[in-house]
Amino acid sequence: MKKKELFLLLTLALIQFTNIMDFMIIMPLGNQLMKLFQIEPRQFGYIVGAYTITAGIVGFAGAFFVDDFDRKKLLLTCYIGFLIGTLACGFAPTYIAMLGARILTGIFGGVLGTLVLSIVGDAIPAERRATAMGIVTSGFSLAAVFGVPFGNYLAHAFSWHAPFHFIAGIGTFIIIAILVFIPKMDEHIRNKSIRPDPISVLKNLWENSNQRKALLLMSLLMLSQFTIIPFIAPYMEKNVGFSQMQVTYIYLFGGLCTVFTAPLIGRLADKIGKHKVFRIFGILVIIPIFLITNMYVLPIEIVLIVTSFFFIVINGRVVPAIALITGTTKPQSRGSFMSFNSSVQQLSAGLASFISGAIITQNAGGELINYEVIGYIAVIACLGSIWAAGRIKSAEQYEIDIQKEKETKASISI
Repeated sequence: MKKKELFLLLTLALIQFTNIMDFMIIMPLGNQLMKLFQIEPRQFGYIVGAYTITAGIVGFAGAFFVDDFDRKKLLLTCYIGFLIGTLACGFAPTYIAMLGARILTGIFGGVLGTLVLSIVGDAIPAERRATAMGIVTSGFSLAAVFGVPFGNYLAHAFSWHAPFHFIAGIGTFIIIAILVFIPKMDEHIRNKSIRPDPISVLKNLWENSNQRKALLLMSLLMLSQFTIIPFIAPYMEKNVGFSQMQVTYIYLFGGLCTVFTAPLIGRLADKIGKHKVFRIFGILVIIPIFLITNMYVLPIEIVLIVTSFFFIVINGRVVPAIALITGTTKPQSRGSFMSFNSSVQQLSAGLASFISGAIITQNAGGELINYEVIGYIAVIACLGSIWAAGRIKSAEQYEIDIQKEKETKASISI
């Protein structure tokens, strides 16, 4: 991989690191926030879902303008807005204020995810794209290995406000990296005659079964993950007997594992096929989902093995899935399509959080109940994602198949 490409991908990974840390840090703070704001699991689900629902709505709207701008300029603008929203979270004094701050963060964060994927799709050739996605998604691992444990430490040592102040602080240095390492990216707008408008993209999406399956895949991925993830920390504390600091180990060891496995999985997907790798990890993920959602008091070592395996396999699905989804559209309309994809991703994650919050309740002893029901829902979504992924084709292959189908129908009619 070229040096310029590597620095570009590392910068995007750092953007993802802060974006994902901002989202993930809410989860280990769940028990604290429920006590501090005197809220129920349902209301905590609203805090988690507020960001994703807002990001999904704005991501959909972004499809109508994202391809009209230089990707670098739009990325810089949205990242600054995201940092302002994150800082507002750190100063939120009440539950309502926190909801408002999460919504503000989601307004900019929703477009950020779209831009990161669009830049990778535009800058990296298809034959190296899964490897590139592995590098960019390592931002998730970095957030889990360093961001969430350190943020949890800050919350424990100072206050729950501190992690958000930390994200806003390091974000200022990432702004410099954007200015230095992200090149001007406006090739997609130079020749507007070959670039369809977003309405045409939306119409094509409606008519293109390949892209519809790609969006279905993303939706099922989010449903199978974010029904489970937001309540891992509260469940471990209330049902399995973990302390707040022990919860940190879940993200530390799980993220540390994916730091090494994400790039390897990306290269494996490029080598033996994205569909095959997705099927393997799509089946494997069912095991830790069942174990986590049915877990009782166990030695910490056993719990960490299960949760770390969970992080590895969910990441093992995401890397080839994003590469498959990105490949269903051409560069001229990739930004708009990835906005729709990001919208579906965020809305599905928000819906998953709301579903979990509605089903999970607390008994008189404070333990969470019905988490196993959430696990069964996640398993069904996992199986659906395997079906959807197996039917996704590249944009070029889809056009070839459609042309063959037309020629076959024409020959039959003659």
